[in-house]
Amino acid sequence: MTSTTAFWLAGRQATGETTFDVTSPWDGRAVGTVSVPTDAQIEDAVSAAHAVREDFAATPAHVRAAALDHVSRRLVERTEEIARLISAENGKPVKWARGEVGRAVSVFRFAAEEARRFNGGEAQRLDTDAGGQGRLAFTRRFPKGVVLGIAPFNFPLNLCAHKIAPAIAAGAPIILKPAPATPLSGLILGELLAETELPAGAWSILPVPNDRMPALVQDERLPVISFTGSETVGYAIMDSVPRKHCTLELGGNGAAVVLADFASDEDLDRAAQRIATFSNYQGGQSCISVQRVIADASVYDRLLPRIVAAVEAQVTGDPNDDATDVGPLVSEAAAQRVESWVDEAVGAGAKLLTGGKRDGASYAPTVLTDVPAEATISCEEVFGPVLTVRKVDGEAEAFAAVNDSKYGLQAGVFTHDLGTAFRAHRALEVGGVVIGDVPSYRADQMPYGGAKQSGVGREGVKFAMDDYTYERVMVLTGLAL
Repeated sequence: MTSTTAFWLAGRQATGETTFDVTSPWDGRAVGTVSVPTDAQIEDAVSAAHAVREDFAATPAHVRAAALDHVSRRLVERTEEIARLISAENGKPVKWARGEVGRAVSVFRFAAEEARRFNGGEAQRLDTDAGGQGRLAFTRRFPKGVVLGIAPFNFPLNLCAHKIAPAIAAGAPIILKPAPATPLSGLILGELLAETELPAGAWSILPVPNDRMPALVQDERLPVISFTGSETVGYAIMDSVPRKHCTLELGGNGAAVVLADFASDEDLDRAAQRIATFSNYQGGQSCISVQRVIADASVYDRLLPRIVAAVEAQVTGDPNDDATDVGPLVSEAAAQRVESWVDEAVGAGAKLLTGGKRDGASYAPTVLTDVPAEATISCEEVFGPVLTVRKVDGEAEAFAAVNDSKYGLQAGVFTHDLGTAFRAHRALEVGGVVIGDVPSYRADQMPYGGAKQSGVGREGVKFAMDDYTYERVMVLTGLAL
């Protein structure tokens, strides 16, 4: 028997009238039982957040920064415990789960730093025209209101951190909904926040079932929504609340381009290893995992066997084993979907070079070539350990191939040429271009988000704080400047 994990309502633990079980996607064992808030408890959380919003916005920066620093330190102290929990509920290999905890440590540290320097204000003289003589404009940022943060399953701790930490740093109350498949990691953050002196109502963590979310999404007391997840759900949220401010991170089908100048044996070995690692590192369940490899014809024949060999060298199996590189997907249904997409592509003429096998929730790391452009796996986000490899002639065709997608989150370009790097930055219709590496690199302080159907707005602590706030100008009159 596992004990029931309470949720966090306005900074205090609470339990509802029903529960649901969290199970491991690796072996089906019970990981935990989570209490579900009632409608009345959800109302209490929203009311408390709405009531405290002005006081929280006025909370001294040192109070918010101290709370964020505390969470960062406590995550360090509990790294192994939390990593094991992430691995258990998500199926992520424990070595990658440790990395996720480390990233969350940084997110809260960055947020503490930003809380101390954010909103210092900016003065602007207005006497540049005669009508502004004796006047000075002073601009500061203020929270738009309570934030509703909706986090996904694939980074169950760090993407919760990316909702909570910027909101607290900016002085905006937040209600966080963790993913139903992986709520325990998010609820751990509640334990750590409860050890701080943040005011009641400044934060709640509510494992609300998906079918009860529309009422929360549409609540006028929650004017800001920060969502990370699927394109379908994200745009449905935005369409349902056209007058709210929505930040949507909706994924992509990340491309890694290998150009002609990246041609030495050492170069190609490195590219193949990075591609293999980051097409599979979270079971492919990362918005910026490598899904498409676009290789110049001059290096294609030497690169392809290296990629296949590197993919086959990925260690699959028990996520609790430190040696494991690739664990299961989040559910058997997710693995079945990936299987169906690969089967569809092969049936349409694609060549399967390795992988293509499913065992329960696990799917073998897979490489495909000659995939038809109309195949689902060419057009959509696979969110699984599958990559396609395509041959192109030259830089222009490579960049066109990257842009031939409805998504535009990040792209990686393997090149040594600085001019090519700047041309890629200009040409590629994505939110981020990573030169000399795969698209899967993300520093948690940098602006992160996409173009086209990959979403709107930016994550990254400072940039999320900008998203959660608005500029308010004060004009001072009668000054001798």
